[in-house]
Amino acid sequence: MAVNLATIESITKIYGTRILLDKVSLGVSEGDRIGVVGRNGDGKTTLIRMLAKLEEPDSGRITHSGGLHLAVLTQHDSLDPEATIRHEVIADRADHEWLGDARIRDIIQGLFGGLDLPGFADGLDTVIGPLSGGERRRIALAKLLLGEPDLIVLDEPTNHLDVEGIAWLAQHLQKRRSALVCVTHDRWFLDQVCTRMWDVQRGEVREYEGGYSDYVFARAERSRIEATEEQKRQNLARKELAWLRRGAPARTSKPRYRIEAANALIADVPEPRDKSELMKFANARLGRTVFELEDVTVKAGPKLLLERLTWQLGPGDRIGLLGVNGAGKTSLLRAMQAAYATEGDVQPASGVIKVGKTVRLAYLSQEIAELDPQTRVLQAVEQVRGRVDLGKGREMSAGQLCEQFGFSKDKQWTPVGDLSGGERRRLQLLRLLMDEPNVLFLDEPTNDLDIETLNQLEDLLDGWPGSMIVISHDRFFIERTTDTVQALLGDQRMRMLPGGVDEYLERRAQLAEAAAPAVAAPVAAAKPAADLRAVKKEMQKLERQIAKLDQQESKLHAQLAENAADFSKVAELDAQLRKVRDEKEELEMAWLELADH
Repeated sequence: MAVNLATIESITKIYGTRILLDKVSLGVSEGDRIGVVGRNGDGKTTLIRMLAKLEEPDSGRITHSGGLHLAVLTQHDSLDPEATIRHEVIADRADHEWLGDARIRDIIQGLFGGLDLPGFADGLDTVIGPLSGGERRRIALAKLLLGEPDLIVLDEPTNHLDVEGIAWLAQHLQKRRSALVCVTHDRWFLDQVCTRMWDVQRGEVREYEGGYSDYVFARAERSRIEATEEQKRQNLARKELAWLRRGAPARTSKPRYRIEAANALIADVPEPRDKSELMKFANARLGRTVFELEDVTVKAGPKLLLERLTWQLGPGDRIGLLGVNGAGKTSLLRAMQAAYATEGDVQPASGVIKVGKTVRLAYLSQEIAELDPQTRVLQAVEQVRGRVDLGKGREMSAGQLCEQFGFSKDKQWTPVGDLSGGERRRLQLLRLLMDEPNVLFLDEPTNDLDIETLNQLEDLLDGWPGSMIVISHDRFFIERTTDTVQALLGDQRMRMLPGGVDEYLERRAQLAEAAAPAVAAPVAAAKPAADLRAVKKEMQKLERQIAKLDQQESKLHAQLAENAADFSKVAELDAQLRKVRDEKEELEMAWLELADH
């Protein structure tokens, strides 16, 4: 019999006049892997914070078993800003000590993409203080996973991880013996890792057996039996159920409900998209040319990202764009946007980008556009347009679309300045769609959106007749909304992957295996003589210094472009650039001399 680790007994939590959680009772036992879902603001984070005793309930109690070792990843870490990554994660152990531990190597490789921590200027010796929130969260997660807790509590662990990192984390958690309670909006991750679900809604927490797919089956069946949910909510649940059932059978490994019942629920639900009809409509709206790239080279400062790319985005194409961080996904979209915004006057480093005359592009970037904080939600949407044509005879008012995106009639009069990050993201999407674009560039559109809002966005995009490129680390969203996957694997080329995300992960694994000798070198270096270790350490130090100078050089190039009309400023920046290049050349010569030893 499984040992009970933590118990929640009839807890209530009230904020202001709102009852967030009302007499909730739950338990966590050994071996449990629990996913926590629900709308933003319904109390998911509050629930797990109280479970971890980081926050007190207004009534009721939380008890932990004696000697429980609990590890928590919260939205805000407690890392020492003055410390290095080495100090926080591996307790200042020298390279030759931790490199001999396969478990440590696996966690470092999985979360940071390499044993040398690519992207961190000084590797393990990087000071934590200046790092971004996403980088700090990866460090906090690595530190947590290196321990041996009985119960792991994670709040949005997949944030700031790429597709590979999320796949690695899912596999890692599957192998651990620790019990798990996890809040996340990543549905693929929930399906891979969890065996139970807690659904937080309107003060209650409903429990479901199985992963995310099983939860959707049960929720759809429950809605059908109770017949009390709003019609749109029923339709969304049934549509998502249809998507899951028509996908790979392995989507749910532990079906708790009869497949016949699930099939009966979706008997009259059409395919998510009528591709031929949408393609016909897209051709009518866009003509033959959308975006055509001929021998295009894309750079970020001096760094070459894509070289001589010939590719086209056609009418009705729905592309998922995957790639390693820094491979050029966002830079490619920005180059295409620049060509559109200037009607072809601004072109990439080399090559030509042709834009169709009828193209109306909407670009959702990772940055949230600033709006007047006093403007009301509905006003912000109506500033763009009062009504929107969604194609196939569907038309909605600004208020109706607001409601579909989770802004109730009362919420529509909330000042923009009072919205949460997720609500602002939803508003940004709304404003883009109200402008009736026929081409969408979506760069990480799922950031800060809860599962219900993601379902509504996917439903809206199902019938949207136009061309679309989606960059996302949300594997479920990519598979749900796009028809083909293109990948940037870091070799300045773009490839079409018929096998989708699975093929991308396979190719990345093959590349990692091919680079195995280079990765194994530091492990082997733990044993040789001290002089060889000293040479390698000095080479790594030089590499980090050269990387810093590369960053300085990129910044100076950008400043030169910004101040092209200011001749005195250009002269000053040019002098700085020459100095940086000279210093970099000296360091590179020193590195080559060490490499000859």
